Amino acid sequence: MLKKFEDLNASHIDVLKEIGNIGSGNASTALSSMVGKDVVISMPEVKFLRFQEAIEKNGSPEETVAAVLVRLKNDICGMILFIVEHEFAAEVLKVFFGENDVDLLRLSDDDISALTEIGSIMSHSYTNAIATLAGLNIGVDAPSFTVDMFGAIMSVPIIEFGEIGEKLLCIDKVIELNGVKMKSNMLLIPTVDSLSNLFGKLGLGE
Repeated sequence: MLKKFEDLNASHIDVLKEIGNIGSGNASTALSSMVGKDVVISMPEVKFLRFQEAIEKNGSPEETVAAVLVRLKNDICGMILFIVEHEFAAEVLKVFFGENDVDLLRLSDDDISALTEIGSIMSHSYTNAIATLAGLNIGVDAPSFTVDMFGAIMSVPIIEFGEIGEKLLCIDKVIELNGVKMKSNMLLIPTVDSLSNLFGKLGLGE
């Protein structure tokens, strides 16, 4: 039984990478349908990082970003953070509404609704991949949207999960939309018990 993140071995990481691949495929199909254009998502790079490493890897703590947060419950507990950088938001809102001058601090209600829906689609693509692969029941709360400095956004999982563990799953990928390639980051913060449950269902509990 997995007792701490440090117990993860190569087989565990391979499973998480496969979930990342399946989730990316699901997300490509769903996003293409939503925006009415081809969306190509690269094979993701999946790494377990400490919270501080994730902050340093994904840019400056002072950088203003948007984020869609989805909380997980039932067989998998934790949260997913889909990080929306300015470049990604600008391209998405250009496709949706023809906007050419996007300011994350001055988003309209329609802008927020569109970006939240995309974050929700991305999150559900990965939770559905986990649920299908392992036969788990994963509940999700309604997504919440926020704009703040990246360091401030990351303080939410640090406060909530810092006592349980200091690591998260960082899924880095490149999304190509409308011929433009953009970096995309998704942070999956599960509890250790949730990972233990997942791997147990897949026969990797020992």
